[in-house]
Amino acid sequence: MSISLHQRTLPTTLTDPYPKSPKFSQKPGSFLTRNNLLALFSLLIILGFLFPYISTTTPSSLFFSNSKIFESKWRAYTLSEAVAFVGTNGTVIVCAVSQPYLPFLNNWLISIVKQKHQDKVLVIAEDYVTLFKVNERWPGHAVLVPPAPDAQVAHKFGSQGFFNFTSRRPRHLLQILELGYNVMYNDVDMVWLADPFPYLQGKHDVYFMDDMIAVKPLNHSNALPPPGKKGRPYICSCMIYMRPTTGAKLVMKKWIEELQDQPWSKAKKANDQPGFNWALQKTAEQVDLYLLPQAAFPTGGLYFKNRTWVKETKGMQVIIHNNYIVGFEKKIKRFKEYGLWLVDDNASESPLGEIS
Repeated sequence: MSISLHQRTLPTTLTDPYPKSPKFSQKPGSFLTRNNLLALFSLLIILGFLFPYISTTTPSSLFFSNSKIFESKWRAYTLSEAVAFVGTNGTVIVCAVSQPYLPFLNNWLISIVKQKHQDKVLVIAEDYVTLFKVNERWPGHAVLVPPAPDAQVAHKFGSQGFFNFTSRRPRHLLQILELGYNVMYNDVDMVWLADPFPYLQGKHDVYFMDDMIAVKPLNHSNALPPPGKKGRPYICSCMIYMRPTTGAKLVMKKWIEELQDQPWSKAKKANDQPGFNWALQKTAEQVDLYLLPQAAFPTGGLYFKNRTWVKETKGMQVIIHNNYIVGFEKKIKRFKEYGLWLVDDNASESPLGEIS
């Protein structure tokens, strides 16, 4: 899909806007008349007055003026406006992205384009560079919910910056639910191999995927798994689908509470996922929870490290998560090794085009 398909074409050049009319044609030598000289003198006076203004409205100043208007427009763009814009059939696909992860955003987007669900995508930008860059190329598909965290670098898993970045997630999701929309959240280090929506049928409140690498039977239970050694289950907070129900909103509110009760510290380098698992466990009796099939939604620790299982379940995988590995470059390298780094050969299919 060419990026040009997402842009309005400029109007074609008009014909000469000042055509010569025979009525006003001059004979040779007749220009230097008294009336014409007076008109020329008047024009020079007018230009003298206008020159200071003309000199300040150069193409560069006009560019900066337009740039300020563009930035002001998207700074004022609200989450409710953005959700209404992208909410196709009452469903929004959400990701949260900072500038260093724009290549991953593009990779993820290309895989979604292949499944024809890109119109539902909303990028929650975690810095203004991302907000402006996405909306410049794909207007209306990015929003920033202030205040923007310090997200100009790729924060390492377990760092305070990573916690600050991810702990905003349940608030965004809760707000979308409150607006009455179904919402799917994805991390952008994921790739869609097939359409996930056929797996999201039914009337459950919250759908999620396991983060354990132990192989489950193909007909495993869809109930919340039992707690592990730390007293809670091990569900991935990186792929969640929710309906705008009381139960789903309760889980998000509980998740927010858990993150407030267990903030990041040097001694306890928290991240958002334990809080999500505690929220699921503490609301399980009140909420209709649904564990997605492992064969369709495997964790990275299973898909990238158990070749036997991958062969046995070939053709069943739907969304692949590139987790169980830390590091920006390492993730790209592994995606390339498995033929899942799509931006090198398929950038034209993304509504964002090529992004370095």
